[in-house]
Amino acid sequence: MNIAIKEMQINEEIRDKELRVVTGDGEVLGIMSAQEALKIAEERNLDLVKIAPQAKPPVCKIMDYGKYRFEMAKREKEAKKNQHTVEIKEIRLSLNIDTHDFETKVNHAKRFLESGNKVKVSIRFRGRQMAHPENGLVTMSKFSEACQEFSSVEKPAKLEGRSMLMFLAPKTKK
Repeated sequence: MNIAIKEMQINEEIRDKELRVVTGDGEVLGIMSAQEALKIAEERNLDLVKIAPQAKPPVCKIMDYGKYRFEMAKREKEAKKNQHTVEIKEIRLSLNIDTHDFETKVNHAKRFLESGNKVKVSIRFRGRQMAHPENGLVTMSKFSEACQEFSSVEKPAKLEGRSMLMFLAPKTKK
Protein backbone atom coordinates (compact mmCIF):
# COMPACT_ATOMS: atom_id res chain seq x y z
CA MET A 1 0.00 0.00 0.00
CA ASN A 2 1.26 3.47 -0.89
CA ILE A 3 2.22 5.53 2.16
CA ALA A 4 1.23 8.85 0.52
CA ILE A 5 -2.41 7.74 0.30
CA LYS A 6 -2.67 6.29 3.82
CA GLU A 7 -2.86 9.68 5.62
CA MET A 8 -6.68 9.80 5.22
CA GLN A 9 -8.92 8.24 7.85
CA ILE A 10 -11.70 6.02 6.53
CA ASN A 11 -14.83 4.38 8.01
CA GLU A 12 -14.21 3.09 11.58
CA GLU A 13 -10.92 5.00 11.91
CA ILE A 14 -12.90 8.26 12.22
CA ARG A 15 -13.42 8.87 15.95
CA ASP A 16 -14.74 12.49 16.00
CA LYS A 17 -18.03 13.27 17.80
CA GLU A 18 -19.42 15.54 15.07
CA LEU A 19 -18.74 15.53 11.33
CA ARG A 20 -19.85 17.66 8.41
CA VAL A 21 -20.87 15.10 5.77
CA VAL A 22 -20.80 15.64 2.01
CA THR A 23 -21.73 13.17 -0.76
CA GLY A 24 -19.64 12.35 -3.83
CA ASP A 25 -21.64 14.73 -6.05
CA GLY A 26 -21.23 17.70 -3.65
CA GLU A 27 -24.56 17.46 -1.82
CA VAL A 28 -24.16 18.59 1.82
CA LEU A 29 -25.92 16.22 4.23
CA GLY A 30 -25.13 18.41 7.27
CA ILE A 31 -23.52 17.90 10.65
CA MET A 32 -24.03 14.49 12.31
CA SER A 33 -22.29 11.93 14.47
CA ALA A 34 -19.67 9.56 13.06
CA GLN A 35 -22.01 6.56 13.61
CA GLU A 36 -24.85 8.16 11.61
CA ALA A 37 -22.50 9.12 8.77
CA LEU A 38 -21.01 5.63 8.68
CA LYS A 39 -24.50 4.11 8.61
CA ILE A 40 -25.47 6.29 5.59
CA ALA A 41 -22.23 5.36 3.81
CA GLU A 42 -22.83 1.65 4.41
CA GLU A 43 -26.41 1.93 3.13
CA ARG A 44 -25.02 3.36 -0.13
CA ASN A 45 -22.26 0.71 -0.29
CA LEU A 46 -19.59 3.42 -0.12
CA ASP A 47 -16.87 4.54 2.30
CA LEU A 48 -16.75 7.48 4.69
CA VAL A 49 -13.48 9.36 4.12
CA LYS A 50 -12.21 12.28 6.22
CA ILE A 51 -11.06 14.85 3.63
CA ALA A 52 -10.57 17.95 5.83
CA PRO A 53 -9.49 16.94 9.36
CA GLN A 54 -8.42 20.52 10.28
CA ALA A 55 -11.92 21.98 9.76
CA LYS A 56 -14.32 22.54 12.66
CA PRO A 57 -16.17 20.13 12.58
CA PRO A 58 -14.05 17.83 10.33
CA VAL A 59 -15.41 17.32 6.80
CA CYS A 60 -16.06 13.76 5.63
CA LYS A 61 -17.08 12.64 2.16
CA ILE A 62 -19.12 9.58 1.22
CA MET A 63 -17.36 8.03 -1.80
CA ASP A 64 -15.81 4.86 -3.24
CA TYR A 65 -12.38 4.98 -1.59
CA GLY A 66 -10.83 2.26 -3.80
CA LYS A 67 -11.83 4.15 -6.94
CA TYR A 68 -10.55 7.42 -5.45
CA ARG A 69 -7.15 5.87 -4.64
CA PHE A 70 -6.92 4.44 -8.15
CA GLU A 71 -7.66 7.86 -9.69
CA MET A 72 -5.06 9.56 -7.48
CA ALA A 73 -2.38 6.98 -8.37
CA LYS A 74 -3.23 7.39 -12.05
CA ARG A 75 -2.96 11.20 -11.78
CA GLU A 76 0.41 10.99 -9.98
CA LYS A 77 1.77 8.58 -12.60
CA GLU A 78 0.66 10.92 -15.42
CA ALA A 79 2.28 13.94 -13.73
CA LYS A 80 5.52 12.01 -13.23
CA LYS A 81 5.55 10.92 -16.88
CA ASN A 82 5.24 14.50 -18.14
CA GLN A 83 8.08 16.00 -16.13
CA HIS A 84 11.57 16.33 -17.63
CA THR A 85 14.68 15.98 -15.49
CA VAL A 86 17.59 18.20 -16.49
CA GLU A 87 20.82 16.29 -16.83
CA ILE A 88 24.34 17.67 -17.04
CA LYS A 89 26.15 16.36 -20.10
CA GLU A 90 29.93 16.71 -20.26
CA ILE A 91 32.00 17.67 -23.27
CA ARG A 92 35.78 17.35 -23.00
CA LEU A 93 37.99 19.54 -25.12
CA SER A 94 41.75 19.39 -25.45
CA LEU A 95 44.01 22.41 -25.47
CA ASN A 96 45.19 21.93 -29.08
CA ILE A 97 41.91 20.76 -30.63
CA ASP A 98 41.56 20.63 -34.42
CA THR A 99 38.82 22.69 -36.15
CA HIS A 100 36.74 19.75 -37.33
CA ASP A 101 36.89 18.08 -33.89
CA PHE A 102 35.91 21.45 -32.36
CA GLU A 103 32.89 21.74 -34.70
CA THR A 104 31.82 18.19 -33.85
CA LYS A 105 31.94 19.01 -30.13
CA VAL A 106 29.89 22.19 -30.77
CA ASN A 107 27.28 20.11 -32.61
CA HIS A 108 27.12 17.64 -29.71
CA ALA A 109 26.66 20.55 -27.28
CA LYS A 110 23.91 21.99 -29.51
CA ARG A 111 22.08 18.65 -29.51
CA PHE A 112 22.34 18.35 -25.70
CA LEU A 113 21.15 21.93 -25.16
CA GLU A 114 18.21 21.60 -27.56
CA SER A 115 16.97 18.57 -25.64
CA GLY A 116 16.91 20.75 -22.50
CA ASN A 117 20.06 19.53 -20.74
CA LYS A 118 22.92 21.58 -19.31
CA VAL A 119 26.44 21.14 -20.67
CA LYS A 120 29.67 21.02 -18.67
CA VAL A 121 32.64 21.87 -20.89
CA SER A 122 36.04 20.82 -19.55
CA ILE A 123 39.67 21.02 -20.62
CA ARG A 124 42.23 18.85 -18.85
CA PHE A 125 45.74 20.29 -18.69
CA ARG A 126 48.57 17.75 -18.97
CA GLY A 127 52.25 18.23 -18.14
CA ARG A 128 53.65 21.54 -19.39
CA GLN A 129 50.23 22.75 -20.57
CA MET A 130 49.69 23.94 -16.97
CA ALA A 131 52.17 26.76 -17.67
CA HIS A 132 49.70 28.37 -20.14
CA PRO A 133 46.16 28.35 -18.74
CA GLU A 134 45.34 31.42 -20.89
CA ASN A 135 45.33 29.11 -23.95
CA GLY A 136 42.52 27.16 -22.27
CA LEU A 137 40.57 30.39 -21.70
CA VAL A 138 40.89 31.19 -25.43
CA THR A 139 39.53 27.74 -26.38
CA MET A 140 36.66 28.06 -23.86
CA SER A 141 35.67 31.53 -25.09
CA LYS A 142 35.72 30.24 -28.69
CA PHE A 143 33.45 27.37 -27.64
CA SER A 144 31.00 29.64 -25.80
CA GLU A 145 30.86 31.98 -28.83
CA ALA A 146 30.14 29.02 -31.12
CA CYS A 147 27.27 27.95 -28.81
CA GLN A 148 26.05 31.52 -28.19
CA GLU A 149 22.89 31.36 -30.34
CA PHE A 150 21.37 28.37 -28.48
CA SER A 151 22.94 28.64 -25.00
CA SER A 152 23.94 31.05 -22.28
CA VAL A 153 27.00 30.76 -20.05
CA GLU A 154 25.73 29.70 -16.64
CA LYS A 155 29.16 29.56 -15.00
CA PRO A 156 32.14 31.11 -16.82
CA ALA A 157 35.41 29.22 -17.42
CA LYS A 158 37.40 28.74 -14.23
CA LEU A 159 40.59 26.82 -13.52
CA GLU A 160 40.11 24.16 -10.84
CA GLY A 161 43.24 22.15 -10.22
CA ARG A 162 44.45 20.67 -13.53
CA SER A 163 41.17 21.22 -15.36
CA MET A 164 39.20 24.21 -16.56
CA LEU A 165 35.40 24.03 -16.31
CA MET A 166 32.55 26.04 -17.82
CA PHE A 167 28.79 25.41 -17.63
CA LEU A 168 26.32 26.23 -20.41
CA ALA A 169 22.55 26.31 -19.97
CA PRO A 170 19.96 26.14 -22.78
CA LYS A 171 18.43 29.47 -23.78
CA THR A 172 14.80 29.74 -22.76
CA LYS A 173 12.34 29.85 -25.65
CA LYS A 174 10.14 32.93 -25.61
